[in-house]
Amino acid sequence: MLIITYQNSGVMVKVRLFLIFSVVLILLCSCGGNDNSENSSNKKVFRYNESAGITSLDPAFANRNIENTWACNHLYNGLVQMDENLNVQPSIAKNWEISENGKVYTFHLRNDVNFHDHEIFKDGKGRRVVARDFEYSFSRIMDEEVASPGAWIFNNVDFIEENNFKAFEAVDDTTFKIYLTNPFPPFLGILTMQYCSVVPQEIINHYKRDYRNNPVGTGPFQFKVWDEGNKMVLLKNENYFEKDKEGNRLPYIDGVAITFIKDEEIEFLKFLNGELDFISGREGGNKEAIFTNDGKLNKEYNDKINMQTNPYLNTEYLGILVDQDLALVKKNPLKHKLVRQAINYGFDRKQMIAFLRKNIGTPANAGFIPKGLPSFNDKIVNGYNYNPELAKELLEEAGYPNGEGMPEITLYTTADYVDLCEYIQHQLSEIGIKTKVDLNPAVTHRELVARSKLNFFRKSWIADYPDAENYLALFYSKNFTPHGPNYTRFWNFDYDKLYEKSQSETNDSIRHSYYQQMDQIIIEEAPVVPLYYDVVVRLTQKNVVDLGINPTNLLTLKTVKIKD
Repeated sequence: MLIITYQNSGVMVKVRLFLIFSVVLILLCSCGGNDNSENSSNKKVFRYNESAGITSLDPAFANRNIENTWACNHLYNGLVQMDENLNVQPSIAKNWEISENGKVYTFHLRNDVNFHDHEIFKDGKGRRVVARDFEYSFSRIMDEEVASPGAWIFNNVDFIEENNFKAFEAVDDTTFKIYLTNPFPPFLGILTMQYCSVVPQEIINHYKRDYRNNPVGTGPFQFKVWDEGNKMVLLKNENYFEKDKEGNRLPYIDGVAITFIKDEEIEFLKFLNGELDFISGREGGNKEAIFTNDGKLNKEYNDKINMQTNPYLNTEYLGILVDQDLALVKKNPLKHKLVRQAINYGFDRKQMIAFLRKNIGTPANAGFIPKGLPSFNDKIVNGYNYNPELAKELLEEAGYPNGEGMPEITLYTTADYVDLCEYIQHQLSEIGIKTKVDLNPAVTHRELVARSKLNFFRKSWIADYPDAENYLALFYSKNFTPHGPNYTRFWNFDYDKLYEKSQSETNDSIRHSYYQQMDQIIIEEAPVVPLYYDVVVRLTQKNVVDLGINPTNLLTLKTVKIKD
């Protein structure tokens, strides 16, 4: 029995927790119900925590944050998927062709993929997925009434008369076509995003806006219960279509249990106590004790837990609103490019990584594009190094000698990154820039950034697909729609022209050259302050096998095993 004691929580909280975990226990005892003789103690359940919470299980809102992305990856499939080496592999589409002009993609679907069982379907059994389900799902992402933040991924689809004004076409049950306006080499990678998951129209019509917590997909796990802020349970999909190389049906485990403990110190203690199977990242005070100064696992933990690391396609940065049409920007000193450049020169990234992250990560002294992508080149893209004297010169040129006359600026962040922001705050004070660090809850922070309500904010961009275009899209002017990724509201004519040329360029070396030119423009105009290029860190219990690791830090559980 799990006993949780909170000093000031009261009887009702204790009763609530007891009921939640009782329900979870009953559900997990019933998972894998085809084998009623199996004792519940033998059920293999993968347990992890999401301190930032999950806001939706609708794939239309999946990639808004990594928590939603992971959950949707358990529940859904798309046409294609990414393997751990970032290669596009078949999923519901067993194969595909791309036309010679690069503008028509034809996918041939498997005929053995079913949606999860649900009472809305005939006889309560999940029906077969057909091409028109993708036609509906992709059109839904573009529907303005749905307001999916992923609508931008289909900016290049083509609604022309010769296609009967269809960008997405179900030719028959197993043939699906997508028409593009221009050839776009990263497009297959885009289709691996969770936004591109297939969903059943009749279920969405039934639940409408409440579909977010009543999901029905095709994935290795199916939804069972979600007590928001407390617990989520997913059960094994006994009818999942994928099999391993020996012909065994995936997944191997019986279920997934997700908790939502906000305090990362408590989360980590629960992991050390064996109550969680996995944690990601290395933030949190208690975690400091298990890492050496060079980012390795301390010897005393080698027999207790496993550690995996991998280059992470994630750039951590500070974002700055630069659209002077916004009232928020007009009166802020950050509207001056020279001030933004001074901030970039005003702190030591190398020291920051050594002191605050135990050298887990690489200082972002090049551009916004992270290490690990082919177009990353710190010899061509000249970023910022620590240069406080140059920073002071830039401030003086901007009209703020030694920071005099410059009003205090507020840097908004979340609790996970307060130490990093306070470090920057301290170093900027030494060149005369006065800053205040203000904390937001993670969900609130994301929303305020997306709605252009914060002038100066900490953010990260994790690759949705392994192409630098995914990073550079953050600065394309047409992407600062209410749901687009241009959070800084950056606009530059030369940048936009290069971006548009790169989208239709099929020669990799030429396209990468365009990317590097764009990256240098970002460095020069400084709508962002790149901090570091990240590293995936995964800690697991010793009995967790074959979890795997990948540069996008996507959590995939269909092949994981839990030993006795």
